[in-house]
Amino acid sequence: MYRIWNPSDMKPRQLAPGVTAKIASGEKLMFSLVTLEPGAVVPEHSHPHEQMGMMVSGEMELIVAGESLRLAGNDIYLIPGGVPHKVITGPEGAVALDAFSPPREEYR
Repeated sequence: MYRIWNPSDMKPRQLAPGVTAKIASGEKLMFSLVTLEPGAVVPEHSHPHEQMGMMVSGEMELIVAGESLRLAGNDIYLIPGGVPHKVITGPEGAVALDAFSPPREEYR
C-alpha cells in the first residue's frame, strides 16, 4: 500500500530539548525529518537500527564512536547499528533527513 506525507501537515515529535522530528514509516524503512535549534544537543545514544542521514540545511557536529565529524551542505552519513553517537548543532541550527532500518518502534 502506498502513502504520501507532507511534512507541513505532520505533527513534530520532541526527541530532545530543541530537537523535533516529523516521522514517516513503512514496514521496513523509516524517515525522520529532524529540526535542531541552534546549539541543540542530542545526547550520546545507540540503537540496533542502521541509520543513514543527509544534511538538508545548517551545520552540526556528529560524534560517532568518539570521532568528531563536521557536517554541512548535503553531506551524507551512515551510522551502523549499535554504535554510540551524539549531535551538537552550530549557531544556525540544522535540518537533517534520517532513515532507519528497520523502523524504530518507539518512534511510530
